[in-house]
Amino acid sequence: MSTETNFLTQEAYDRLANELAEREGPTRDEIKKKIAAAREEGDLSENAGYHAARDAQGKNEARIKVLKHKLENSTIGLPTAEDGLIAVGHKVTVKYDDGEHETFLLGSREEAAHVEIDVYSPESPLGQALIGRAVGDSATYELPNGRGTLTVTVVEAVSYY
Repeated sequence: MSTETNFLTQEAYDRLANELAEREGPTRDEIKKKIAAAREEGDLSENAGYHAARDAQGKNEARIKVLKHKLENSTIGLPTAEDGLIAVGHKVTVKYDDGEHETFLLGSREEAAHVEIDVYSPESPLGQALIGRAVGDSATYELPNGRGTLTVTVVEAVSYY
């Protein structure tokens, strides 16, 4: 896992912390009970309930590990940026060479499920190309599939939060 600092809103941080508490407490306990009940049924080699519970346990423990890492390596708030320059937490509108416009939030995946706008990661090729740019600037980035480049022009960039 990367050790980069993630920027999260207080709301996103709280959601992740609540999910962690739920997974470490009630969810973990419920899975343990299911495993114990399945063990009492006897032969574990053909016990679908046991295997399903063990699978759920593995997924839960993996998510706990991800959540802990994310919370330990996150900063609440947004990075400071010079006035007029694109940074994490900005709603950005770009124009592609073909004249099409697209508006999105430059932010973390944790925000994506809780906002009414598409979210692009600042680590994505487009996100990296836009960080530090201003309205009117053009930015060229390599397509994720490696089949060329695209150039966009920044039409608008405002703080989303």
